[in-house]
Amino acid sequence: MIYLRRLLLITAALMLNPALTHAQTPTVKTARATFAGGCFWCMEAPYDKLPGVIATISGYMGGQVKNPTYEQVSSGRTGHTEVVQVEYDPAKVSYEKLLEVFWANIDPTVKNAQFCDHGTQYRSGVFYHDDAQRKFADASKAALQKSKPFKADIVTEITKAGEFYPAEDYHQDYYQKNPVRYKLYRNGCGRDARLKELWGRAPE
Repeated sequence: MIYLRRLLLITAALMLNPALTHAQTPTVKTARATFAGGCFWCMEAPYDKLPGVIATISGYMGGQVKNPTYEQVSSGRTGHTEVVQVEYDPAKVSYEKLLEVFWANIDPTVKNAQFCDHGTQYRSGVFYHDDAQRKFADASKAALQKSKPFKADIVTEITKAGEFYPAEDYHQDYYQKNPVRYKLYRNGCGRDARLKELWGRAPE
């Protein structure tokens, strides 16, 4: 009976002061990274399966119009490009690793296009959020330019991140919600075939 009374008192104290429970829960320090690799449907999947990645969000960045819609961006007149914003735990996955995944999933040799999609809204790019990310991105691009297994130059942009606008709900996790349509699109666009041609193998 005494034990039960003590348990009730402790429970009541925690309910009155939630900070007591929060103080015992370590907070995870997260970071953001933003990449443009053509169709954002195809860029969520590689990051979602990467240990240390907490979430991915498809959206738009790099344009002049506030709160653009997919129809506006797809017209190519807003200046935005389709991007995926990655929330990750730097203690579990490095920004350098995120860059490796980025390069392996794009065609860095074409300007204002990716695979079957053409226009500035499909340009490839790294949008850095701080000076450290910029340095890592510049270094990775320079290293790739020297070691690349193809002859063409790398034209992928490295730009300071601007305002991010999440895409409409039906675009989020599209590859999971509509797996058949996603595979038909990806195969029809020749994405994996081109990636294998560039890098020697298609992404896993």
